[in-house]
Amino acid sequence: MTRLLTLLSLLQSRRDWTAAELADRLAVTPRTIRKDVDRLRRLGYPVDARPGVAGGYRLGSGGTLPPLLLDDEEAVAVVVGLRTAASVTGVEETSVRALAKLQQILPSRLRHRVSALSEYAVPAPVFGPRVDPAVLTTIAAACRDAERLRFDYRAHDGTGSSRDVEPYRLVHDRRRWYLFAWDVARADWRTFRADRITPKVPGGPRFPPRALPPDAEIAARVARGVGTAPWRYRARVEVRASASYVRGRLPIPVEVRPLGPDRCEFTPGSDDPRALAQHLVLLDAEFRVLDGPELADALRELADRLRRAAG
Repeated sequence: MTRLLTLLSLLQSRRDWTAAELADRLAVTPRTIRKDVDRLRRLGYPVDARPGVAGGYRLGSGGTLPPLLLDDEEAVAVVVGLRTAASVTGVEETSVRALAKLQQILPSRLRHRVSALSEYAVPAPVFGPRVDPAVLTTIAAACRDAERLRFDYRAHDGTGSSRDVEPYRLVHDRRRWYLFAWDVARADWRTFRADRITPKVPGGPRFPPRALPPDAEIAARVARGVGTAPWRYRARVEVRASASYVRGRLPIPVEVRPLGPDRCEFTPGSDDPRALAQHLVLLDAEFRVLDGPELADALRELADRLRRAAG
């Protein structure tokens, strides 16, 4: 049974496998792979076979979902993951439904363990743009299968365009989802907000994967790309706090330059200087505007309003 679960996991991790590749990963013969595939089919898993020299196996779709086989630790991990996903913008409701179904079939000993999590873990309120879960799964599947993704994209200023990309990674940061992809027309890496993507059907052809930067570098590129978005208003702000503190308080990833242990500088942007002023107040730290007359005016207006509110 352990080998069957491993085989099923491999089939789910990639779209196509040859019998030789699966046999090598599981340290068995191709004949054993054929027998194990037959056992999976009898359990209800739709495994498709492709004949010929370049043939192999692919986990199909459709049919009745077979029983989910998880050990105790895996089941608890899934529940914890669903609880976490329930606080991710765009998939909250779907995660809660899946969590309710899973908790109904858990044995009593596991329900007791996860009930403690439900009782004492308090999720924080979720804010941010919503993403259709179907869009996220479409993007993730294209990344997994190395298939070109075609979509309509709405830019920051509201203008629309059609894109054809090689998708590689989905990045979640500060309540937003981003796609990191190779833009075919522009011959360069680009970052796209997932909530602004409308996929086209069918997708594009498969592509040979390019050399990919490390995940940490991808996350850093996404942060830099978001921080340099074409806002209408820009300002340069110095904050009397550490760079790590400021990064943790900002609603979106922005490059923050440390100037010392308790001093840093960054260049925020917004289409509305009044909204930018409110975000800076929420930093809960001393700051001063080094450059940005629109922001300075908005802060004076906000200060006057707060003084009037205080009586």
